[in-house]
Amino acid sequence: MTRTAAIIGGGVIGGGWAARFLLNGWDVKICDPDPEAQRKIGEVLANARRSLPGLSDVALPEEGTLSFHADLSEAVAGATWIQESVPERLELKHKVFAQIQAACAPEAVIGSSTSGFKPSELQQGAARPAQIVVAHPFNPVYLLPLVELVTAEQEVAERAAQILTGIGMLPLFLRKEIDAHVADRLLEAVWREALWLVKDGIATTEEIDNAIRYGFGLRWAQMGLFETYRIAGGEAGMKHFMAQFGPALKWPWTKLTDVPDFTDELVDLIAGQSDEQSGAHTIRELERIRDTNLVAILRALKGQGWGAGALLTDHDKRVRAATALAARAVDGVTPGEPILTQARAVPLDWTDYNGHMNEARYLDAFSMATDRFMEFIGCDADYIAAGGSYFTAETHIQYVDEVHAGARIEVKTQMLLGAGKKLQLFHWMYAGERLLATAEHFLLHVSLETRRPSEPGPEVAEGLRLVAEAQADMPYPEGAGRTIRRPG
Repeated sequence: MTRTAAIIGGGVIGGGWAARFLLNGWDVKICDPDPEAQRKIGEVLANARRSLPGLSDVALPEEGTLSFHADLSEAVAGATWIQESVPERLELKHKVFAQIQAACAPEAVIGSSTSGFKPSELQQGAARPAQIVVAHPFNPVYLLPLVELVTAEQEVAERAAQILTGIGMLPLFLRKEIDAHVADRLLEAVWREALWLVKDGIATTEEIDNAIRYGFGLRWAQMGLFETYRIAGGEAGMKHFMAQFGPALKWPWTKLTDVPDFTDELVDLIAGQSDEQSGAHTIRELERIRDTNLVAILRALKGQGWGAGALLTDHDKRVRAATALAARAVDGVTPGEPILTQARAVPLDWTDYNGHMNEARYLDAFSMATDRFMEFIGCDADYIAAGGSYFTAETHIQYVDEVHAGARIEVKTQMLLGAGKKLQLFHWMYAGERLLATAEHFLLHVSLETRRPSEPGPEVAEGLRLVAEAQADMPYPEGAGRTIRRPG
């Protein structure tokens, strides 16, 4: 069944709403007087198409139809959901709501993206006040699932929540209306304190951002505030945390000094809600859940070279520099021995539902070993930037044994062929003396300009020669040549 959403106001938030609905199979009609609206929304959609599908392990529905309308009445006609995202001026919103309600279906939900106004303020003078709700999202709307849903009308709230859940969002229903809702009030408190820290010369904007993104922001991303503090209370739980740290609220640590008294009633209320929220898990279980999530978040940041992830990469480089993994062929190759190309622990996110390393991660480890071998012979980042590299043409993996998170693994590599454009490698993966798997890789040297096979540069050719000479007397590995032909 085709469903239609109307987006009134196509700025950053409106464009995000359009992308969220469109990529979840809804037809989307946009009304915005900005002559650049079509271009701007097109750019937001391009970002959404690039990123949103990657969150799902099933194919998203076929995109709906996108259309632009100069006439607001035309845009809202037939719409099930209408999202207002015009500037935060109450008189403007009232004018827009009046135009919407004059043309839309009475059963349509009209959501407002307002970050501050209460529903009672938005509904003033409306023909059908109950139809208007606060549906406050967070940027980028097409990726972040939270939407604050504020309305006193239960039936409208249920319909709105069903629609929002259907496009992958999490409706946070507020029991009472309040200026700026919940999330922005929390953000505002941090923002105000940050402004004071900058003004008083305590920290720079970058240092404040680092305090968040290298520290508590990572914990908040997966456990929020109260569950994080529950763990801080240890086995005694939330009541112990509040008893221990509650008095600090009276100390002059912040410019925001108006805090509620820690009465027995408040402590019991918070402790009870915390038990309901997290009591199904012991503190040790919560710690392991936290750690697993943090590893996944940090490794994702590491893959992007951003924030705390970049810090981890820099630390890896320092540690690696003191090991055999920093050596190059020109520094010498040990005769008659395979080359160490990987030495690492199995990370948490490499394991599957069976508790051992997923078969795809064996390929990851072997691919990293091949990358390290390329670096060893001189095909490093500078060489690749200059236009030459190796592309993998064939891979064969033999799985021998399982390995679990935290285990230290090593990969050792023998070059079976390194002549001209061709490179053939054989890898062994071990956990101590225990063989876990083998892999055979066949690669071709390629010009990145033509994307076709080419002869390697002199520095790489020399690296290949040194390895070939050092490994000339090594026996041909058992299992090699089964699918990739043995060099003649």
